Amino acid sequence: MVDYFEHKQKMEAQRELEAQGKVADSMDVRLELMAQFHRGEKTLEQVQAELATIKRNAKRNGKITRAQAYTGRY
Repeated sequence: MVDYFEHKQKMEAQRELEAQGKVADSMDVRLELMAQFHRGEKTLEQVQAELATIKRNAKRNGKITRAQAYTGRY
């Protein structure tokens, strides 16, 4: 079980890595995908599939996923 302070520390580290551009599926990428969905450019299934592809190809592109950034396993 993760306590509050450990969780906060992990979230700050995750945000820092996102700011450095090291996270493939960063919050900015996720927000853009959802914006495309809300504009009607893509369906929910297409957005989910694209996010899965981004996460799958992260290591190949020299990046990490948000989950890896949070846990520190990269």
